[in-house]
Amino acid sequence: MNENVDSLIAGLEKTGKKYNFDKIRKAFEYANALHEGQFRKSGEKYICHPIAVAEIVADFGLDTDSICAALLHDTIEDCPDKIDIATIKQEFGTQVAELVDGLTKLVQLQFADKEDVHMESLRKMFLAMAKDVRVIFIKLADRMHNMRTLDAQPEEKRRRIALETMHVYAPLAHRLGMQRVKQELENESLSYLDPEGFDAVKQDIARKFGQNQDFIENTKAQILEKLSENGIESTLEGRVKSVYSIYRKMFKQGKNFDEIYDFYAVRIIVNTEIECYTALGIIHEMYNTIPGRFKDYISIPKPNMYRSLHTTVIGRDGIPFEVQIRTWEMHRVAEFGIAAHWKYKSGDKGGMELDKKLEWISKLVENESSTLDPDDFIDALKIDIFSDETFVFTPRGDVITLPQDANCIDFAYRIHSDVGNRMVGAKVNGVIVPIDRTLHNGEIVEVITSSSTKGPSRDWLKIAKTSEAKAKIRQWFKKEKREENIITGKDEIAAEIKRYGKCTQDQFDEIVLNTAQRNGMESADDLYNMIGYGGLSMSKISRRLKEEFDRIVTPEPEEPQITDISQIQTVASKHGGNGVIVDGEEGCVVKFAKCCNPLPGDAIVGFITKGFGISIHKYDCPNIMAELGKNKDRLVTVEWRRGEIESRSNGYEALLQIFSEDRISMLADISSALAEMRVSITQIYSQKKSDGETIINIAVTCKNVSHLHSIVARLKSIPGVNDIKRGYAK
Repeated sequence: MNENVDSLIAGLEKTGKKYNFDKIRKAFEYANALHEGQFRKSGEKYICHPIAVAEIVADFGLDTDSICAALLHDTIEDCPDKIDIATIKQEFGTQVAELVDGLTKLVQLQFADKEDVHMESLRKMFLAMAKDVRVIFIKLADRMHNMRTLDAQPEEKRRRIALETMHVYAPLAHRLGMQRVKQELENESLSYLDPEGFDAVKQDIARKFGQNQDFIENTKAQILEKLSENGIESTLEGRVKSVYSIYRKMFKQGKNFDEIYDFYAVRIIVNTEIECYTALGIIHEMYNTIPGRFKDYISIPKPNMYRSLHTTVIGRDGIPFEVQIRTWEMHRVAEFGIAAHWKYKSGDKGGMELDKKLEWISKLVENESSTLDPDDFIDALKIDIFSDETFVFTPRGDVITLPQDANCIDFAYRIHSDVGNRMVGAKVNGVIVPIDRTLHNGEIVEVITSSSTKGPSRDWLKIAKTSEAKAKIRQWFKKEKREENIITGKDEIAAEIKRYGKCTQDQFDEIVLNTAQRNGMESADDLYNMIGYGGLSMSKISRRLKEEFDRIVTPEPEEPQITDISQIQTVASKHGGNGVIVDGEEGCVVKFAKCCNPLPGDAIVGFITKGFGISIHKYDCPNIMAELGKNKDRLVTVEWRRGEIESRSNGYEALLQIFSEDRISMLADISSALAEMRVSITQIYSQKKSDGETIINIAVTCKNVSHLHSIVARLKSIPGVNDIKRGYAK
């Protein structure tokens, strides 16, 4: 058995870090002696388990005390007559003793059943974790090895442990940025919770991968060669989607296996942001893209600060695969940025200092090649990673996760809809409390129910904090109280329509029916019911109610067809200003012609259309020039309203043709330049010409002609841009 610890120490020596090997050997010898004569369900000597856990902990990159605690983690529980925490503290120091204590189940206390023991064990683990985060790292390592050897356990225990792993330990690993651990725990758990589904997905993966075994490596080689040809230094990674990830998409999103387009993925890591877009251009030149599968998370990052370019393409063998392109800085945030993920889930309350500490944890765990000495930074890791979420317990010991400030109503509906609907009170730690009482970490919550209760109160919709609880409350009212809902909803709609003015009963019924049908409902009662149980707020339908009221009760007279300038004044009195003055009058019905897209500052002319109003064109628009001979009498003198030339809040669309060299990074250069000027791009596409030149057609939003001139000047300064004209290439 010494060979096992020798192998562990040999692996630690290769890292070059300063471990206390004598202390680790001593911990092994202690554990080996204490577990002498004990065997696992598989028939192996029990010491195999602590050794395996210690190897995983060492693989995480943790320190000497963590490895010692991993070797000793079951000694108190399984050998209570031989050793206690005080002895461990005397032999191995305070930190090892506290780590082992945090990992030890409470076998010393007497509980009514095993569920109570399990509840107290989990609660103690979370409390210890707040004191020293290494506890959860060791616990995850312990759980990983237990999952790897779970076959030896009875079926009922296998399912219980797998369910707990899926709901508690895999999410913990995800929070800590331990994606490899998370994926293993999810896959192992799924294999016991749904073995048939797991095997089916695994067979599909084996079949697909077996048909294309060299696909990823060949694809990486092709891309790397092309990037090198264009002078881009890069690192490429490849992967196949995990069984659990595919299972979720297939069985929870209703997708077929062949609809999983990101089964294969290649990640490209480059040095600069501009190289990301250059690499994207190269990828799109090499492969055909799948429409709707491109995401630019660099220009528009995710809320959790994740930045990367995502595109899905068809490989040369007809196989779709996802490509992720990012810089090393973006990669570090994606791989180690626990703080970024934490802000997205729980709110940014820790500031930059918390960011650094959380990032440090992730690097400690994930970066196995780190040259930092473990003992140099462990003391900085004592944080409570669940500070913005609440973990409470059921009387049976199940861990229930709720948002911070959640109350007893949220807890009841998290357990089950029927529990919430029959709730009449609650106990926290054995004491009766109000049902709106806020819950705190570690509390034991019991819901008091009654079979005679009539269901939840409508006031609970205002008290509940979670969307889950509110949705279940609404669902009950929708199902059980339709007649009451209809009365309540009708009263609310009647009060809303009364604000608009008077109407007859027939008009009222028509308004409501039309509004219901515009919202996808068959009858007015369906709308009343939805308003009554809270499934639809009055604010969501008030606009449509008003539209139907105006149409039915006070319909506007039909607009006269505009065929002559003499009719413009009549129309002008009914419409607001739009930045253009027609024959000295503001407020005329006008539209801006798409053929020339006039901007404030351009010389303009109006053209009376048949049926709409006046179309505004640039004075030199080819379409206007063509009308001079045959319809000159329909031309109208127009001018920009004073102040419109200086600025317009929502802007105008301008079309540009950019004549440039056929260079891969040209689109990226243009996009970056416009982003620096805070100019929005509404559409962009390019056309290659046979002479090596490219015409890039782009639509941008600008304020006026002067603003457009500054945009054009900036774009002309980009190397390779030869000329720029207004309008699109025909």
